[in-house]
Amino acid sequence: MSPRVRPTPKKSAHAPVRKNNLLALRALQKKIRIAIAEDHTILREALAGMLNRQPDFAVEAKARNGKEAIEAVREKQPDILILDLSMPEGNGFDVLRAMNQQGPPVPTVVLTGSENKADYAQVVKLGVRGLVMKSEGMEKLCTAVRNVANGKLAFCNDVAQSVLGAMTPKPGFSGALSRLSARERQIAALVARGMKNSEIARELAISYNTVKVHLQTIFSKTGARDRLELVTLALATHRLTA
Repeated sequence: MSPRVRPTPKKSAHAPVRKNNLLALRALQKKIRIAIAEDHTILREALAGMLNRQPDFAVEAKARNGKEAIEAVREKQPDILILDLSMPEGNGFDVLRAMNQQGPPVPTVVLTGSENKADYAQVVKLGVRGLVMKSEGMEKLCTAVRNVANGKLAFCNDVAQSVLGAMTPKPGFSGALSRLSARERQIAALVARGMKNSEIARELAISYNTVKVHLQTIFSKTGARDRLELVTLALATHRLTA
């Protein structure tokens, strides 16, 4: 008798489909989820279209005013909020204050046409991670979004200098970071990323009290009065600019 030949198993027709779906799902999971708050319809829709054409972006909400922006952030929980400052039913400052009251705010990039230095200082005080002028190109906005999504600050040098100037820092501020030890620089950088003391402690595997002691030393060496001045110091010395 001739040996029995086993039939070659047929490949499932659904296998490539399942693989493609899995790859698409993974690609989607890596995208930066964005909410846009802009009252001008043409600009809002144009921004959404251009951002969605980026392979790593996904616009998940579009708000026409401050009220809708707050609702979009609460419902969609985006990775990044692109925020106009001048809007009806709650301006950009109102949106930032509302987010701060609700808990840890969504990392925000302000997109503005304002040239008011006091506005720049105010949004930094309210926790904004980046600021892009409407007169700048789309590439600048995309870079800012990616930097902020990765835990960095995204202020161009001109804006950084304006923020620092509006906050009237102490003389000799610009060289203050050079007086910090390696560990102190590390902690200062994490503060500039918006991390709380407890988060810094976990990140560096040190105690909460150790972080507090280091921060007191950092403030003493740099002359910074608070965490905000420490952030603007980093901006002014071009350490964390986009």
